[in-house]
Amino acid sequence: RAGERLLVQPAERLLGRKAEELGLADCLEGEPRRTIEKSFAGGPSSIARWGISRSTFREQGLPHQLLVVSDLSRPLREEERQAWQRLIRVLGHELNNSLAPIKSMAGSLEGLVNRRPRPADWQEDMQRSLRVIATRAEALSRFMEAYARLARLPLPRLEPLEVGVWVRRAVGLENRMPVGLRPGPEITIRADGDQLDQLLINLLRNAVDAALETGGRVEVGWGKNGSHLEVWVEDAGPGLSSTANLFVPFYTTKPGGSGIGLVLGRQIAEAHGGTLTLENRRDGPGCRARVSLPIH
Repeated sequence: RAGERLLVQPAERLLGRKAEELGLADCLEGEPRRTIEKSFAGGPSSIARWGISRSTFREQGLPHQLLVVSDLSRPLREEERQAWQRLIRVLGHELNNSLAPIKSMAGSLEGLVNRRPRPADWQEDMQRSLRVIATRAEALSRFMEAYARLARLPLPRLEPLEVGVWVRRAVGLENRMPVGLRPGPEITIRADGDQLDQLLINLLRNAVDAALETGGRVEVGWGKNGSHLEVWVEDAGPGLSSTANLFVPFYTTKPGGSGIGLVLGRQIAEAHGGTLTLENRRDGPGCRARVSLPIH
């Protein structure tokens, strides 16, 4: 029944026909499990995303392929809605953190200006209130600048990049504590060096921040895993209390943090066809960040 609805044809007209005739040839190509963008006669009016699952079985000695096509539009829309809700909550929280004290200080200043007679220390009170307003306004400005950076990440400009040179360059910029280096094989990838610098520098900064809390150490290294390069950063800090909000934009547990470093880092990794993951170490306290990038 589902096949009839998807292809808008009765079963008797579908049975025995070739995949090419039914517009399913591309579904039988590529990986057994993947996502494609395609339009079906009985699907959404525009191109939609579909999950493809393909397996092989034998019946009466003959090989057959079982094809399962799942509409991903609804779950993707639900994920998008939840992502927007999380983003709006974080945006509202950050905006309120700045606007609430500004509103309070503005009310206090109005009362101070209209008071007669004014107290002897009214100028000190006014200067203190103005400093609070300026500080919160600057924080709000930094927040909006961070949001703009997150929203306009350019496409990477791919050029040959020696992994050892890249990692050592990022390590050399961290001067708060020595960073241990565990070099891997000589590997050259095609990547945007500036963007990967930004990614690795931020991971190192987070690792050093954590290690300084406990007096631990930080190590960085790389290796080859099949057709991918893996770069990892380990710290002996307190570890991750929760991973649920790691990649939620503007979520941060650091005083004065922007909450975009990891989000931007994951965007950079994914723009290069890779991934960024974080997890608590299994061999001791601390966190391990791993960047996986394809070796072209």
